[in-house]
Amino acid sequence: MKQIEERIKPYDQNFTTMVPGSFVKFMRTCLIWQIFRFIVINIKMIIVVSKSH
Repeated sequence: MKQIEERIKPYDQNFTTMVPGSFVKFMRTCLIWQIFRFIVINIKMIIVVSKSH
């Protein structure tokens, strides 16, 4: 196990997080898209709840 730990570098390029692109940043901050997704998720929840009752 120590041999494996010696080869792992904690700040190596393999351990970086993904950086969102410009399109993802836009979709996360776009109010119209967020409202649309909110409506779609609520409709899905209504369908699931209505099936269980």
